[in-house]
Amino acid sequence: MPGSIVYDRTKTVVTRHVAPGAAVPLHPEAAAFAAHYGFLIDPLAAYRPTGKGRVERQVEIVRSHVLSGRAFDSVEEVNAAFAAWLPIRRAQVHRTHGQIIAERAEADRAALAPLPELPYLVADHHLRRVGKDCLILFEASVYSVPAGKVHAGQRVQVRACAGTIAIHALDADGGGVLAVHARAPRRGSWMVDPSHWDGLPDGHTRATIVEDVTPTGGTHPGGGIGGGTGRGGGNDQDQPGPLAALLAHNPAAATAVTHRRLEDYQRAAFASATGQEAGQ
Repeated sequence: MPGSIVYDRTKTVVTRHVAPGAAVPLHPEAAAFAAHYGFLIDPLAAYRPTGKGRVERQVEIVRSHVLSGRAFDSVEEVNAAFAAWLPIRRAQVHRTHGQIIAERAEADRAALAPLPELPYLVADHHLRRVGKDCLILFEASVYSVPAGKVHAGQRVQVRACAGTIAIHALDADGGGVLAVHARAPRRGSWMVDPSHWDGLPDGHTRATIVEDVTPTGGTHPGGGIGGGTGRGGGNDQDQPGPLAALLAHNPAAATAVTHRRLEDYQRAAFASATGQEAGQ
């Protein structure tokens, strides 16, 4: 790897534009990528299109020496034409440093630092909330996290790579990897590890019983509501029925109520409708 690489001020490298002379804020993913491979990011100065002129000049050289005035029927023909022209170009003397291009390329290649053993995995970072069932939703698919390491409503960070989904705890919650899943093959998939549900309430502690309830009142053969004579002919007055027990605890039940015949109410309703007095 080279010691530094010049980058344009794109959104993938620079988070925002700043005034000339101010420190350029780098994108965290770009900074992590550079740190992994051991090089420095050199942002191109603002409004300086010539800052990478020698690099971009190579595009015009290839276009004019290989492509111009020629027609190709396939990509293979283009590659073959470039391979035939490349030795000619490498044998020329470069106008900037005055050295043969092939010899300078070998010296530059020997000065490069070695690549790290593991490649850098580019990941998109997203925040999600954990549900009561220890599941999160990402790109319309469901992923599980261990119930013993999270709580409902907790925010976690999803790092999405090309083939995997890694769920991390935030630094405020101790950080660390909570779960890693294969990326869902399609929207609406359930990528769930059943062991992640260990510790969630599953109902096995909810005990149930069947009680033998014998009614103490009610309607008995030969008796009335709330008491009367039972099957054995005994007296149930000492065991009031449900209605009698309800009335006994209701203070309004002790209010005296005048008993009238149904004909009295009918006569009063007829008198009210005809404008007559009830006593007539």
